[in-house]
Amino acid sequence: MIPGQNQSWVSEFILLGFSSDPMTNSTLFIVFLLIYLCSVLGNVLIILLICLDTHLHTPMYFFLCILALLDMGDVTTTMPQMLVHLLANSQTISFAGCWLQMYMFGALALTECVLFVVMAYDRYVAICYPLSYSVILTWDLCFWLAAGAWVCGFFFSLIHTFFTMRLPYCGPNKVNHYFCEGPSVRRLACMDTHLIEIMDLVMSVFIIVAPVSLIVASYIRIAMAILKIKSTQGRFKAFSTCASHLTVVTLFYIPATYIYMRPNSSSSPEHDKQISLFYNAFSALLNPMVYSLRNKELKRAFLKMMDMVNGLLSQDDEILGERWINAQCLRQR
Repeated sequence: MIPGQNQSWVSEFILLGFSSDPMTNSTLFIVFLLIYLCSVLGNVLIILLICLDTHLHTPMYFFLCILALLDMGDVTTTMPQMLVHLLANSQTISFAGCWLQMYMFGALALTECVLFVVMAYDRYVAICYPLSYSVILTWDLCFWLAAGAWVCGFFFSLIHTFFTMRLPYCGPNKVNHYFCEGPSVRRLACMDTHLIEIMDLVMSVFIIVAPVSLIVASYIRIAMAILKIKSTQGRFKAFSTCASHLTVVTLFYIPATYIYMRPNSSSSPEHDKQISLFYNAFSALLNPMVYSLRNKELKRAFLKMMDMVNGLLSQDDEILGERWINAQCLRQR
């Protein structure tokens, strides 16, 4: 550090991860590698199905495609480095690398927070105003809503990351976490972080409390509309279109609220690491399963794609068979 400059004394951080035992780390590497691969493959499959099947080119699946992209990006921001650290002797990350990881993780997670509100609004319009759905939720509006979610996520993450990384880090550099998450890094600051925590709490009101309130308000209206449906089958169909979204929102918001809406003094680093896995790794893993298991259109699109792949493979087998027969005939001549 150059005297007189307002910057951190720490040039790198050490991410302690989950364990220092090599055998435990080897086991965790296998487990988290499988979680990461399944998360990426599941979300890539969702994106491919929506892009390839024209029947899924609707606002609902457009937002679901963005959610899959965000989940894939979020888990890729943290998991690959954690996997490297589980096997490597060094668990360091540069100050700039920590800054970038914190920013990207926060930007993608906060974008997801806003996107959940957009998805709730989509379901609200679809169930409460089914005849006007295509008139209200035009493609122009869908693109603007999606763009607004991205802008909000990256903007609020920039504020959070900037004030966290501008704190003086002059002593310990061991972060008791598996990635650079704001509250965990902030514990190492060489000053009182009370004001920063208040600022985070105010931001959480805009990015967590407000979205949750809007989602709850939307589903209250949706529930009232469903109760007015006379047919039991109609009620079940309307409810099933919302159940997946409610499940995903619950899995994401409850642990995120626990981490970000309480002071650092009342937190446990070990619990924080475990809880953060829910809205980082497990959320990205479970979201494709939740949506695909309860969605007949996605199942139909998957079976259609598999039939297409089998057809292409059958054609390739026939071509190879004909070539083999022709080769045998030429040899006999």
